[in-house]
Amino acid sequence: MEKDSKILITGASGFLGRFVVQRFIEEGYSNLRCFVRPSSRMEALEAVVKQRGAHVETVRGDLLSREDCARAAEGIEIVCHLAAGFDKSFAGAFMNSALTTRNLFEAFAERGKPRRFVNVSSFAVYSNLGMRRGAILDEECPLESEPQLRFDAYGFGKLEQEKIVRELGAAHRIPYVILRPGTVYGPGKTGLTGRIGIDTFGFMIHIGGSNQLPLTYVENCADAIVIAAGRDGVDGKAFNIVDDETLTSREFLNAWKQKTKRWFSFPLPYGLAWLLCSLWEDFSVRRKGQLPPAFNRRRCAAEWQGNRFVNKRAKEELGWRPRVGVDEGMARFLAQFDRKVSR
Repeated sequence: MEKDSKILITGASGFLGRFVVQRFIEEGYSNLRCFVRPSSRMEALEAVVKQRGAHVETVRGDLLSREDCARAAEGIEIVCHLAAGFDKSFAGAFMNSALTTRNLFEAFAERGKPRRFVNVSSFAVYSNLGMRRGAILDEECPLESEPQLRFDAYGFGKLEQEKIVRELGAAHRIPYVILRPGTVYGPGKTGLTGRIGIDTFGFMIHIGGSNQLPLTYVENCADAIVIAAGRDGVDGKAFNIVDDETLTSREFLNAWKQKTKRWFSFPLPYGLAWLLCSLWEDFSVRRKGQLPPAFNRRRCAAEWQGNRFVNKRAKEELGWRPRVGVDEGMARFLAQFDRKVSR
């Protein structure tokens, strides 16, 4: 991919997006267009651009608007689609993850000069309900077939998003790559992933403890996106993005608590969590409408079962290597809490 290729980055002002913009600039790409929501806070992105003296075009708009998508896609050769909806409802997730992707892809096909569409998805698309604990979750594992039973609007939106990318990629003969990051962490994100447990009523119900987190440091994830934009021979493929080194949920939570001084957590063994989720799900089915199926077997397995994760395909076919190890990544992540205390 030439350094003057016209590249569109959606979600550019977000936690991951600004690191993707930064990485493109560091690699010498000079024709970047950032798509951001009208309400987006721009300080972090503007600081990245200013620090590196780069010229980056910004387009404000809504991906639900075909007109805004057309403006953003005009003349674009590569799309890196990071924008996503985090709606709690399935209708909202479909609109803000799936419909927005359809609008963007069709605008890209009509108004761009398409060479590749890089879609950033999520580990949330996988189902490990039938997998044993400790088994390896890779790109060949089954996708979730019934996200409504898992009560996971975000995962549903990502599944529909991937489906649209595959369908439109084939229909318009536009090459695409799908990336599925694990748990992305780093400075700028202060909360805890739901894979550690349930944060409710002011304390954390910590489920399991020995379960490995599919961690990827934000800069490592950004590297993978930039590589995927220009790598030959990977069209139509999906890649899990997870670092070489990772931590258990107990290790991550303990490090976070030491820095934030939040000690309110209650441990819950995985076996007991599975039993409680099963009872909750069965009651919800029997007494439909009285209790939402927020806790269920599929969610329990997906988030807390304790699988292992590999990045073999991303290394071998993308040529991606995580540059930041877990010790350095955690030090950078935790340092942001020191800054907050000193203010």
